[in-house]
Amino acid sequence: MTEPLPEISVVIPCRNEEANVEAIAAAAIAQLERHARSYEIVFIDNGSTDRTVELAKGLCRANPSIRLIVNTRNFGQMRSPTHAIYQTRGAAVIGLCADFQDPPEMIGEFIRRWRDGAKIVLGVRNSEQSPLAVKIMRRLGYGMLNRLGDYPVIQGATGFGLYDRAVVDALARWNEPEPFFRGMLVETGYRLETIPYERPPRAGGRSNNNLFTSVDFALSAFSGSAKQWLRLPIYLALGVGALAALAFLTAIVLAVLRQPPLAMLATAAAMFAFAAVFFFLGLIGDQVRVIAERTRQVPLVLEKERINF
Repeated sequence: MTEPLPEISVVIPCRNEEANVEAIAAAAIAQLERHARSYEIVFIDNGSTDRTVELAKGLCRANPSIRLIVNTRNFGQMRSPTHAIYQTRGAAVIGLCADFQDPPEMIGEFIRRWRDGAKIVLGVRNSEQSPLAVKIMRRLGYGMLNRLGDYPVIQGATGFGLYDRAVVDALARWNEPEPFFRGMLVETGYRLETIPYERPPRAGGRSNNNLFTSVDFALSAFSGSAKQWLRLPIYLALGVGALAALAFLTAIVLAVLRQPPLAMLATAAAMFAFAAVFFFLGLIGDQVRVIAERTRQVPLVLEKERINF
C-alpha cells in the first residue's frame, strides 16, 4: 500500500548541532501538529564530527515521519540543504535552521499564506546580529547583486520560508551545481510574499559560519546569480575603444595644428590593442556562460546513508 504524501515537508540542515537537533525537532513538530494536515521532517547532516547523526537516528527510530540523509562529507551550505529540499515529498517545503535562529513559531503563518495562494513565502530578518564591518560588506554585496545580477535578491532573506511543490520541482530540473537557492526562488517568477521577523540568538553550540565560509558563499552567489558579469570585458572594450577613438581624433587635430602627433597616436594604438583583448575575453567569457548553462550535471552531494525514506 502506497504511503500517503505529507502536506508539509520541513528540511533542517545540520552540522555539529548536537545541542539543538532534538529540541528543533520537538519545536517543529509542535507547530506542524497545530497547523499541518500531515508532515515529514528531513534532516540532512553535512559532515558532523559530534553526536548529531547519532541523535538524529534516535529521532528517526522514535518517529517514522522524521527522515535523515547523511552526506559522505561537508558539501557546503548551499548544496547540502538544496539537495534535501529536492528529496522531500510534501505539497510545500519549509526550510528551517537547526540552531533556532529561524523561529519555528512562524511555520503556521507560512502555511496560512501558502494556502491563501502564495507560491513562495520568505522570512526576512529586520536586523542582523553581526559586527559592523560584516554588516557593511553584506550591504555592499546585496547592492552589487541587485544592480548587476540577473534578478533581484531580497536582502535579509536567508532561505527560511516555504516553497510550493511546483517551485521545488521547477528548480530541481535546473540541475544547478552551486545553487544560490534564495536567489533562484526569485528567479522563478512565482508569486512571492515576505514576512519580517527579528532574528533570535543562537540556542546552543557554535555557528559553523566564519569569514571564509561567508566569502565562499558570496562568491558562489555572485557566480550563480550574475552570469552577465562574464560579459563585463566586452563593455570595457567598448569604453576603451571610445577613448582610443578620441585619442586618434586628438592626434589628427594635433597634426592639423602642426603639433607632434606621434605620442597621441601611440596612445591610441595601445588603447585599441587593449580594447581588442578585452573584447575577445568578453566573447570567451560569454561562451563559458553558455557552456555552464548547458552542462549542469554535477550532483549536489553524495549520500553515505538515508533513513526512513
